[in-house]
Amino acid sequence: MENNNNPGNKFNGPGNQNKGHRTPQPRRRNYIWLLYLLFIGAMFYFISSNSGANPVKTEWLAVKENMIPAGDVEKITYITNLHRAEVYIKRDSLSKYANKYFSGREPKAGPHFYFQVSNNFNPEEEFEEARLQLPASQRFSVSTEERNDYFGKILEWLLFPLLMFGLLWFLMFRPMQKGMGGNGGGNGIFNVGKSQAKLYEKENNVKVTFKDVAGLEEAKVEVMEIVDFLKNPKKYTALGGKIPKGALLVGPPGTGKTLLAKAVAGEANVPFFSISGSDFVEMFVGVGASRVRDLFRQAKEKAPCIVFIDEIDAVGRARSKNVGYSSNDERENTLNQLLTEMDGFGTNSGVIILAATNRADILDKALMRAGRFDRQIHVDLPEQKERLEIFKVHCAKLKLSEGFDIEFLAKQTPGFSGADIANVCNEAALIAARKDKSSIEKQDFLDAIDRIVGGLERRSKIISPQEKRTIAFHEAGHATVSWMLPNANPLLKVTIIPRGSALGAAWYLPEERQITTTEQMMDEMAATLGGRAAEEIINGRISTGAMNDLEKVTKQAYAMVTYFGMSPKVGNISYYDSSGSNGYSIGKPYSEKTAELIDSEAKGFIDNAHKRALQILQENMDGFVKLAELLLEREVIFSEDLENIFGKRGGEKSCEIS
Repeated sequence: MENNNNPGNKFNGPGNQNKGHRTPQPRRRNYIWLLYLLFIGAMFYFISSNSGANPVKTEWLAVKENMIPAGDVEKITYITNLHRAEVYIKRDSLSKYANKYFSGREPKAGPHFYFQVSNNFNPEEEFEEARLQLPASQRFSVSTEERNDYFGKILEWLLFPLLMFGLLWFLMFRPMQKGMGGNGGGNGIFNVGKSQAKLYEKENNVKVTFKDVAGLEEAKVEVMEIVDFLKNPKKYTALGGKIPKGALLVGPPGTGKTLLAKAVAGEANVPFFSISGSDFVEMFVGVGASRVRDLFRQAKEKAPCIVFIDEIDAVGRARSKNVGYSSNDERENTLNQLLTEMDGFGTNSGVIILAATNRADILDKALMRAGRFDRQIHVDLPEQKERLEIFKVHCAKLKLSEGFDIEFLAKQTPGFSGADIANVCNEAALIAARKDKSSIEKQDFLDAIDRIVGGLERRSKIISPQEKRTIAFHEAGHATVSWMLPNANPLLKVTIIPRGSALGAAWYLPEERQITTTEQMMDEMAATLGGRAAEEIINGRISTGAMNDLEKVTKQAYAMVTYFGMSPKVGNISYYDSSGSNGYSIGKPYSEKTAELIDSEAKGFIDNAHKRALQILQENMDGFVKLAELLLEREVIFSEDLENIFGKRGGEKSCEIS
């Protein structure tokens, strides 16, 4: 139920006016017609001043020797201040010059020619001498004048200021009149400090609801409590409770944080402000803080309401990270203003802040304290059941083949976010359409998953037979070791078709677990080094093809020693800084002797995993070679092929190194 007694609902904002009872706004004076009038006057002046034919430039010698002796000159006017003489031709003589000088047309008015007069030229003597050489009936007249173009000079002086005024008017005033809702909320220079938040109300409400958000059950319960408070505040205030002022949505990219906020906007029957954290940051000093103040001013007028700040880490980064920069940093000023507005002396009753970020570890501690963002709602990667619900939402619009098993897709996509699943469904539809199919089949989804995880197939890539053989044994080594080790990730398929930057790939189906033991990590490292071990056994030499594998096991080994405390010699010590408080510290948090011990222990883990991979391949040489040959023949093999060669994957014990 909507609370009609709320004074905030009486605010005549851009989305809250009743269509039948609009308050008449005073008409703004528009002075742009003055610029138009001046422009038309200038054009009229130029047209009128150039209504005659444009005079053709010539020389005094040509006039003296050709035009004057022929009796064609009617008048010569000497303009003293311009050092210029203008020649007028008689009307009955214009036809002589029309083709040569006037493009075949006879100009009706003069002057027809002009020439410049130098300082050494005496116009009175020269003109009089040339005039007296003619018979009295053919003599031309000579006049002298001083010509001043006052209007042209005024226009020249005013043209630049008028252009500048027009430009400033366009930047400042014109966008204000065309702003959202006609209330002066445009992007003019005077509005640079105004909030850029989008307001959603009843007239333009978001159509997304919680029914459109698959999975995220725990997060929806937390957010729904906020929505319920806004709808039924007495239910909570009657017991003396207070709703949290702010809730922070934290999670990896693509897990649905922004979608959840849209669902809140669709479910809540209150105004909803949406803005990105980067909208507060501007090149002008003080703009960010001004926009924060304006946002909360609008929110208080619309209370009760929800303010959603997406990617809040753009302005909420910890201030300690800015050591070495100016103390008057714009981001810090914006953050300080945000902290003040969320929990200052002023009251913000009825204004609830929702924010989203995937980097909660770098946010300022003052922003995270109780009273500001009281709750952190974790939006994690979906589990199998949640992935099934997300697939059902996205597949509802697709044309699937009969008897399609959506649950199979949920099992094949561990670690996929909601955005990844949406991308898989769209890519599968594109692949099916590319193959001219009438419906989307299971193989299309598998190809889409391969396309997203591994990249585009590059069958045209030129690979020599020897390189192809090396790649096949390398991938067969991965497959064999992972199949024989019970704690390694189960293999799904192996291919030697180049994808993306990889020349071959082994696809695994990771087990969804929250904790990992030392034995599991050691088996995974051994499976990763199976390709390098296979090259050593078959070729007797190593290649650069295992660089990605080596990078992976190196990071994993050092994490086991320095983060997880899995080394007996280093002990139960972790150098991982989850709080980020030592982000600007110099040096390592351990001595050089400890660093040598860490290097030694990490290398020991890698060496043990490498020995285990070599031992497994040597003990299963026949199956390993048979698998590689099969891979060379088919280019793609699946877990069923490994089961036919090695038998069922079993055994609860890890292989021990002899």
